[in-house]
Amino acid sequence: MRFLNAPYFYANTLVQRNYKRAMKTPKRLLPLIEDGIIDQVLSQLMSGKEATVYTVACGSEVRCAKVYKEATKRSFKKAVLYREGRKVRNSRRGRAMEKGSSYGREQQEEVWQTAEVDALYKLADAGVRVPEPYGCFNGVLLMELITDQDGYAAPRLNDVTLSPKQARHDHATVLQDVIRMLCAGIIHGDLSEFNVLVDEHGPVIIDLPQAVNATGNNNAKAMLERDVRNMTNYYGQFAPDLLEGPYAAEIWSLFEDGELTPDTKLTGIVEIDTRPADVDAVILEIKAAMEEEEERLQRIRDADGDD
Repeated sequence: MRFLNAPYFYANTLVQRNYKRAMKTPKRLLPLIEDGIIDQVLSQLMSGKEATVYTVACGSEVRCAKVYKEATKRSFKKAVLYREGRKVRNSRRGRAMEKGSSYGREQQEEVWQTAEVDALYKLADAGVRVPEPYGCFNGVLLMELITDQDGYAAPRLNDVTLSPKQARHDHATVLQDVIRMLCAGIIHGDLSEFNVLVDEHGPVIIDLPQAVNATGNNNAKAMLERDVRNMTNYYGQFAPDLLEGPYAAEIWSLFEDGELTPDTKLTGIVEIDTRPADVDAVILEIKAAMEEEEERLQRIRDADGDD
């Protein structure tokens, strides 16, 4: 395995040294310092479409603080598709969110911000490799900093090159986590090489504010297929034989039949549906795939620009 353009930030044992290089505290993180939740902001780790992530000192540990951007400043598209099927316990809140009132928009924002920490706790319990969450405080998610074997912030998958053998192994690992997620009732919804970190033990799935309800969202199947396709296409660059497997179709077929378990091993065999194709649905899926590819290419251009 070889890292390319990895975001090197030493975060293992040199916390005191990092204190001396600490950056100015962002406004959104000041309340966490005042409440003693974090001690100091050390560095900005990355900035994405829905949040900015900082490394922070918490006692003797270095953790991540993910600060969600306001809805008006986020570039995440089609958020309404991802919210479908999310349960809101308070009926007044649910009605307000449906009406789109100012109170409802505030509640939508709160639900969006807490969705990731809820998903992280649930997926960690399901055995999925995700960062350990420590809580969400006023729109700031505090969680584990994933590091590589040398103590540097772990690179994203798109910054890593793999041998064919390693690509096959990590592809199987990610798909097993996708299966465990689905068995827990969750679909990532935006899984790609940009939302997977690689530490010394392998892939770690990140960025889950758009996590989809697998049984309550009409777009669940299409999103699962896209997640699996994104990961297979990336790993397939290093091991082209991976591109031949009907992984998403097999996963969803087993899920629909109630036969999918967290330990299910894919066989590469799936029963072919001979019913006439829904042409309109196919066209919509093609358009969605084209939009997804354009977003992926834009992320690559943005990443190259950061370098």
